Amino acid sequence: MDTAVTTKTADAAAPRTGWYPLPVTFLHRLTEDTTAITLEVPDGARERFAHRPGAHVVVRHRAGGRELRRSYSVCPPPEDPAALRLVVKRNTPDGFGAHALRRLAVGDILEVGPPAGHFGLPPVRGAHHVLIAGGCGITPLAPMAAAALREDPECRVSLVHAARTARDALLADELAVLKDTYVDRFTALYVLSRERRESELSSGRIDADRLARLLAVLGARPGPGTRFALCGPYGLVETVRTALARWGAEPDTVRFELFSTDGAPPEPGPEAPAVRRGRVTTVLAGRTGTVTMAPQDTTLLDAVLRARPDVPYACRDGVCGNCRAKVVRGAVALGRQHALDAADLAAGYTLACRARPRTDDVTLDFDA
Repeated sequence: MDTAVTTKTADAAAPRTGWYPLPVTFLHRLTEDTTAITLEVPDGARERFAHRPGAHVVVRHRAGGRELRRSYSVCPPPEDPAALRLVVKRNTPDGFGAHALRRLAVGDILEVGPPAGHFGLPPVRGAHHVLIAGGCGITPLAPMAAAALREDPECRVSLVHAARTARDALLADELAVLKDTYVDRFTALYVLSRERRESELSSGRIDADRLARLLAVLGARPGPGTRFALCGPYGLVETVRTALARWGAEPDTVRFELFSTDGAPPEPGPEAPAVRRGRVTTVLAGRTGTVTMAPQDTTLLDAVLRARPDVPYACRDGVCGNCRAKVVRGAVALGRQHALDAADLAAGYTLACRARPRTDDVTLDFDA
């Protein structure tokens, strides 16, 4: 899923709506609670599902009379970078992850939205890309590493993967093949929190001290030639971001994405302002419509969904960034979020799932 310091690309303006029924062609159990799902994209949708490393898709799953939406990074194997493969973990007993592990079979159909997101490595020739993953945060970083090594023969890639045990280190076999292919330019280090290893450096949680020592082992130095990409839970990402800032990394050299806000502190500041009951106009997929905020609406997304059920969204927690839109009229109050950077905010973008209207007339452009 895409969150935070990001790069805008030409595909950001592509249509973001619609659900596509895609058949499951292959299932590969990676761990006790994680499976890799490969989907077939029909010829007529191949252009729409072309993706770049770091992109994600939303899966819509309906069960028990309710609809679940989950965002997953596109994680193709190194030997087939065009494949649409998702790595899905069981997090709750009744979520889509549990369904994928217990019931999903080859030939089943999944409803999938088109690729989206801005997370990715910058096109800096000859850079040293340092990637730090926590748990499932490896899923966008592994294809990003493979693409950088494949496309830029002058770059180096160093990957640090924090996992509970060696068995929990997803995609380790594929990363080993990548190491054999790019033996002089790719390094992968594993830090295990619940398994003792020979090296003390590789045993325990990543904190500021351990990170500094890992960077020294990798030969990383502060400067524009060293670029960082982080993905994982809130605690790990915040720890690493803070440590990198003290280490000397400039903010614009560090990109990150969260897959969970678990552990984040309560939102600071005064209570959110009362929701205004004015009009909300949306521009989406070239169509314009207007709806009035209702008493039950707490965010702009609540109102927009009544008029445009095809509006893109997934997490409702300001993490995935799917409901990103530009405020072209009026003003909004944006709650805490992790998907927009300073440039996005300065350009007038907001997240409909975390925004409340501050004026009686607001226009959101989801196509911008």
